[in-house]
Amino acid sequence: MAESPFTSRRNMLFGAGALAAGGFLTACTSNSDDGGDGGGENDNKAAVADKKKGKQVTIGFSGPQADHGWLNAINDQARKRVKEYEDITFEPVEGSNDAATQSGSIETLINKKVDVIVILPADGKALTQAGLKAMEAGIPVVNLDRIFDTPQASRCWIGGDNYGMGVNAGNYIGEALKDKKNAKVVELAGMDTLELTKQRSKGFRDALKNYKNIEIVARQAAEFTVESGQKKMSDLLQAVKKFDALWNHDDDQGVGAENAIKQAGRDDFLMVGGAGSKHVMDQIKADNTVIKATVLYPPTMAASAIDLARALGQGKGIAGMAEFEIPASITLYSAVVDKKNIDQYLPTGFK
Repeated sequence: MAESPFTSRRNMLFGAGALAAGGFLTACTSNSDDGGDGGGENDNKAAVADKKKGKQVTIGFSGPQADHGWLNAINDQARKRVKEYEDITFEPVEGSNDAATQSGSIETLINKKVDVIVILPADGKALTQAGLKAMEAGIPVVNLDRIFDTPQASRCWIGGDNYGMGVNAGNYIGEALKDKKNAKVVELAGMDTLELTKQRSKGFRDALKNYKNIEIVARQAAEFTVESGQKKMSDLLQAVKKFDALWNHDDDQGVGAENAIKQAGRDDFLMVGGAGSKHVMDQIKADNTVIKATVLYPPTMAASAIDLARALGQGKGIAGMAEFEIPASITLYSAVVDKKNIDQYLPTGFK
């Protein structure tokens, strides 16, 4: 699953769909409107990337093994995005959860002298040196989601907001239960060894502090798998005989949680998921289970990373911004999807 702490340096907040839909990477192009050699009112505007064919760019892509629905969606989003451009040569390497193997794959891309490399590291700390090596070789790196130890290892970071994911889950549950006296909430977290899980839990707790009538009465940490989700949810159901809401950090492990809930015959609470799988969105659309919402951790960030890499390779900026260069950091928004907006987000659900 994705790992990226919510830090103060990531202060540029954009919605997930904006970049992925080309919203920031479209529109006007270059200098003077009048075709002259100076003096036009647009002389000082940056050249920005758009859909038109431009300079050919070879983009290397390295990520972890796609052993999870979200990671598989990351790969799919990148591949689909590349097909939208005639000027991209795509050089993906085989994914691996072993840092040394992934580092070797990145070394291969460096030796091929690709123009830009997009890296979603299996471990941000362990892959920092690989990012630094690419940058030192003059190949700009787009660091996707799991953050390197130093910003010097990449030209641009784009990823999700784990703290904000927890905040939005907490606010949704808080509003749903704000009029209920002594409301009880349970949390099915991800892996506690990961910083992302700590950030999600912190955001969740911080948000619920605003609702004095709500108490988190139990928490279990799973491992982002169906099996772990089912076991840990069974533990929660046995420990707490009555509660009002559940936040599950991850929709993949949530499948197991659903199994446990059905086996226990429980339907006396609302459930909010995390990440945005199609399975969960279908449940929200049907509105006939405990699942009422999910908080997105959008895999469309991989499509946006391709857009950013292409802009870097072509030496262009982003439309709608005054700067000549792409940003150093982009944090995507964790939108809440429920029955009110499900039709808008349903096409983005991943399998």
